Amino acid sequence: MIVNQWYAILPSCSVKPNKIVAVKRLNLELALFRNSKGELGCVVDQCSHRGAALSKGKVTGDCVQCPFHGLTFDETGRCTFIPANGKASSADISRYNVKHYPVRERNGIIYLWFGDADKMTDDLPFFDDDINPSCVYSEFEDHWNSHYSRCIENQLDVVHLPFVHNSTIGRGNKTVVNGPKVTFVPGGLITSANNEADVGQTPKTAAECTIKSTYLKFLFPNIWMNHITEKIKVIIYFAPVDDENTILYIRFYCKATGLRPLDAFIAYIGKYANRIIERQDKRVVITQKPKASSYQSQEKLLVGDAPIIQYRRIRQELKDR
Repeated sequence: MIVNQWYAILPSCSVKPNKIVAVKRLNLELALFRNSKGELGCVVDQCSHRGAALSKGKVTGDCVQCPFHGLTFDETGRCTFIPANGKASSADISRYNVKHYPVRERNGIIYLWFGDADKMTDDLPFFDDDINPSCVYSEFEDHWNSHYSRCIENQLDVVHLPFVHNSTIGRGNKTVVNGPKVTFVPGGLITSANNEADVGQTPKTAAECTIKSTYLKFLFPNIWMNHITEKIKVIIYFAPVDDENTILYIRFYCKATGLRPLDAFIAYIGKYANRIIERQDKRVVITQKPKASSYQSQEKLLVGDAPIIQYRRIRQELKDR
C-alpha cells in the first residue's frame, strides 16, 4: 500500500446511527461507528483488555462498548470507562486506549487516512471539476479476488477492449491501439482510447493522438472516473481489503435530462449495464498472477500499455517516498 494517502474505503450510507460496522481494509480489521452528533469514528476492531471484537458490541453515548466486559472507547480510541473499576474510580485508564484511524466523509464516501498523523492533509481525492452537484447516481459493489492495483490497471487498459468487451463497449474489432496519449493532473493522470480496426495501418504515436471527450481519469491512491459525456460519468473507488482482495464501489452518475426523477431512473438502469461490463472484466482480472502488479516485473508490456506503465511508475515513486 502507499502510505500517507486518503483511501476511499466505504459508502457513507454503510455506517448508520447506533450501529457498528466491521470491515477489513488495507489489511486492517476495523470497526466504524457514529457518535451522537453523527460524526464518524474508526478504531481497530479489537478490545485492548481481552481481545474481543468491538464490532460485536454496541454504541452507547458517543462510544463503542466492548461486548465482553463493557469497556468503552470514543472515536479517537480513548478508553472512557471500565465498568469493573466502578464509576468512582480515579485510576488512569489510558493504557487501555485502542488505535484509531482518522476518517472523513465527502460526496457520500468515507475516506481513511493511512499514514503518519503529522502528514495528514485535507485533500480528499474526488472529481470536483467533473461531477456536477445536480447529478444523481446509482451505486453497487462487487468483491474481486485481486489486488487493488490490478483492478485499477484494468480500468486504464485500452488494449483489452475488443477482446474482453467484444459484445459491449469493445464492439467493432478495433484491435489497433493508437497512442494512447497520457497527460498528468495533480494527483493522477488522464488517458483515452483511440483504437481502430486493423486494415494494415501503422498505429499512431502518442504524440499524434489527443485526449478525446470520452476519457479516463485516475486519482491516487484508488479512485477512477470514466468521463463518458458531460452528462454521464462512471466512478469506481477500489477499496483494498488485503493483498489479494478488493471491493469495487461503482457509481453511475447522470444528469441527462435535468429532471432528477428521470435521471435517477436512467442511473438505475445504467447500474445494470455497468454490472455486465464489470463482470466481463472481473472474469479475466482475477486470474492474473502475481496478484499485485509492480513497476519492475517480468511482464512484457506493449506501447499501448502506456497508462498502466505511468500508473506503476507514479505508484512506485509514492511508495518510495
